[in-house]
Amino acid sequence: MSDETPQKSPAEVQAEKLIRRQKRNLRKAEAEGFMAGICAMLRPGDTVLDCGANMGVVTAQLAATPAQVIAYEPDPFAFARLTDRFADTENVSLINAAVAAAPGTVRLMRAENFDENPEGASVKSTILSGGRSIAATGGIDVQCLSFLDILRDLARPEAPLAFVKMDIEGAELEILETMLEQDLFSHVRCLVAETHERKFKDLRPRFRALRAEITQRFAPGHVNLDWI
Repeated sequence: MSDETPQKSPAEVQAEKLIRRQKRNLRKAEAEGFMAGICAMLRPGDTVLDCGANMGVVTAQLAATPAQVIAYEPDPFAFARLTDRFADTENVSLINAAVAAAPGTVRLMRAENFDENPEGASVKSTILSGGRSIAATGGIDVQCLSFLDILRDLARPEAPLAFVKMDIEGAELEILETMLEQDLFSHVRCLVAETHERKFKDLRPRFRALRAEITQRFAPGHVNLDWI
């Protein structure tokens, strides 16, 4: 009996691609509906964070509410676009920095095709090494702020942040793990994050453990890891 993995037919490969695309489209629709609900509930005096703002798709939705929006984006290319779009928007503050579990100066690594398509590839920029389709060399040094310090400065359990969106290409893992350890989710009314286990194969066991604990402890309306 052969131990070799059976070769998939082209039809099977295509079918798997279509299934993944359908699941992604469904998650996208769910995320858009969830976001619309969040925006409808934001009120004057609320503070919201857009971590990994890129060029401002979510920032724009939040800016249309009465909330105060703080958008963090480390990539200079994306931040320039963000500035062009929101520099004169009164309820939006822009910060050219990454967020992670600890502060400092970090290396921002870019996608392999960044030079050919910076607008499309800037969304993949990451401060974690070993990511799929990330250039092994190059990159730029950027400022990094501690999300945990930001959270403690801006919020308390009795006055939580209204909303946090986190799409930071893998750096969310250590932040969320630490928030669990230090019981900091009470500082946020609602947090959504896109997790990047597909991008970082070696981190998948930690992502699975994180998802299991968050699913057990929090309602999806409070902490939602299926953002896209």
